Amino acid sequence: MKKKPIVISVIIVVVLACIITCYKQVFATYEYEPVRVNVPAGTPKGNVKKIFTDVLGYDFGSKVAVLWSLQGGTPESSHGSYVVKTGDKAWKVARNIAKGRQTPVRVTFNNLRFVEELAAKMDNYLELDSAQFIAAADTVLSSRGYTYEQWQGAFMPDTYEFYWTTPASEVVSRLNDHARAFWTPERTAKAESLGMSPMDMEIIASIVEEESNRAEEHGKVGRLYINRIQDDRPLQADPTIKFVVHNFALRRIFRPDTKKESPYNTYLNKGLPPGPIRIPEGATIDSVLNSKPHPYYFMCASPDFSGRHVFAKTFPEHRQNAVLYHRALDRRGVK
Repeated sequence: MKKKPIVISVIIVVVLACIITCYKQVFATYEYEPVRVNVPAGTPKGNVKKIFTDVLGYDFGSKVAVLWSLQGGTPESSHGSYVVKTGDKAWKVARNIAKGRQTPVRVTFNNLRFVEELAAKMDNYLELDSAQFIAAADTVLSSRGYTYEQWQGAFMPDTYEFYWTTPASEVVSRLNDHARAFWTPERTAKAESLGMSPMDMEIIASIVEEESNRAEEHGKVGRLYINRIQDDRPLQADPTIKFVVHNFALRRIFRPDTKKESPYNTYLNKGLPPGPIRIPEGATIDSVLNSKPHPYYFMCASPDFSGRHVFAKTFPEHRQNAVLYHRALDRRGVK
């Protein structure tokens, strides 16, 4: 008769222990800095626990792995990227991953010259790789009427949100949709009033950004290029020569550089080059679109090395400005 109470007591203790263990398992709290847990495509089921423990720590990650499995998680359903924040409970983390409730990735880019640089940045943020992005750009952009030379004008610096698993073709399409949406009827009308297309304005804006890092000058510089185009003069834009020789760090442009054969050489060719020489900012395009008319056809970097420019109406004036600048370069020993 005495054995029965003992058995009952043992059962109660075991049940309580299980309840406490389950409680600790389910309501365990993530105590570290927020992190991303990425489950790549094709991950074997046996590797999922290792992903959890590597990223979340062995103790918390192991608990999440058990709960993830109990909630029917599979590598296929969990393919994606998930942010785990400080204070998150193990059951919630496991449920979100098991159900594939991804956390979007915020992607910001600016100050890029080439689409290849954009591809590398997307490679860093998303599951796709650079080669997939370039291949998708080739397919998507050509179907939308862009030439390879115009690719830099098919994208616009900004902040975007994607799921980590978003296919490359969708990423390219959405980025391009955003760039195209920039060209409202009002902006397009402003470009046309200057005798330019949207792509023309993007080409000009790209040269402007390479010419001056002073945002307050962008409109004035852009209008100078428009003046030269409207007067049927070659742009003679030094940044296009830097593009031709593949060296944007040049401080001096010498005569042999201006003689190099290239459709981007605006000393040899009138009109605009075949495409932008960098991915221009929307703000720069707006500065050029909204620039005030002025009589200048020439500009030279200021000899005070402030990053500003000195503008001139005539070549003799420009020649004097250039002499002052080159003397300043000589004093600094710039070759």
